[in-house]
Amino acid sequence: MTPKLPVVSGLNCIKALEKIGYIVIRQKGSHIRLKDKGGKLPPLTVPDHNELRPGLLRKILNDTNLTVEGFISLL
Repeated sequence: MTPKLPVVSGLNCIKALEKIGYIVIRQKGSHIRLKDKGGKLPPLTVPDHNELRPGLLRKILNDTNLTVEGFISLL
């Protein structure tokens, strides 16, 4: 059984993504753009919100090929 998606802020999500090789390249307003150092994964935009909605977090996990368990271990 897949564990439930965690409730995370945008900044906590970015910190976890930095552990797998993403770097912040720019910010416009509350939206932070990240890219993969290796260039193998697609660029992402993560809003700097107190709580990311489940659908957006699921999309980020799908784009980065992370499982819920893998993401939780990065937090």
